[in-house]
Amino acid sequence: MTTSTPPRRHVRRRTNWTQIARRISQLAFAAFIVVASIRHGLGEEGSAITASTDALCPFGAVETLFTWLTTGNLVSKTHPSNLVLGLGLLIGTLLAGSAFCGWICPFGAFQDALDWARRKLHLPEVKLPARADAILRYGRFLTLGIILYASISSAKLWFASYDPYHTLFSLNWLFEFNLAEMWPGFVVLGVIIAGSLLIERFWCRYLCPLGGILSVLSNFSLLRIRRKDASCKGCALCETPCPVGIKVSQADPAVSVNCIGCLACVDACPRSGALTMQIAPTWLDGIKKVAGSNVAG
Repeated sequence: MTTSTPPRRHVRRRTNWTQIARRISQLAFAAFIVVASIRHGLGEEGSAITASTDALCPFGAVETLFTWLTTGNLVSKTHPSNLVLGLGLLIGTLLAGSAFCGWICPFGAFQDALDWARRKLHLPEVKLPARADAILRYGRFLTLGIILYASISSAKLWFASYDPYHTLFSLNWLFEFNLAEMWPGFVVLGVIIAGSLLIERFWCRYLCPLGGILSVLSNFSLLRIRRKDASCKGCALCETPCPVGIKVSQADPAVSVNCIGCLACVDACPRSGALTMQIAPTWLDGIKKVAGSNVAG
């Protein structure tokens, strides 16, 4: 008597349109910066098409804000466009949290590409203990403090020589290569690349000064991912795709302000309604609690 193996059922994978849209957005903004850098590198000094990565970075607004408010002047290499971009980012963060990091930031896209390379090369991912991870996240604020002190005291764009985003996307290594001046930036970029091949979004998690600012502002954002305890079964499948290592299954109820708004956790959740993006800032929770206690009293 012979037995036959039943035909294997083909499981059709659901197309994740949210993540496809996110990748397209990331690539579009990264391409825009690269094209702008190429035009800057090839353009003539003073021409209208030579905007540099310095002028196209919202963090420049943070670096020059104090000097602009106190003296009316801008830190060298910054531009009024930095202030406009900074204001736009502030408004966007108050609306949608740190979605800039997950959908727009070119260096965030670069780190996602590094994680893709890590998985393709089958390199091990380092998982830090929760306490060490929480402490290291304060490194963003240490970096921010150093940058602000140096920028204010020198009235120069001090961080440009070390900024891994500027080092990579300015394309100065292509148009104005000078190892004697650029080596600090190359060293920092090399460390970030090595770290990102071990820990997903290493720069975003532990060192990005702009990410630190956005995490604070995200406390006041209107849109937040929230977990409904009654619907959540505690499987923690939502945590697997999170690029910044958030304990999404422990959200109570809003997900951490370290969230970059990629929505990968929402897409991964098998329970309908357990994780949802809502117009529900956390400060409303406090108002509701106060109102509830007054009614109960």
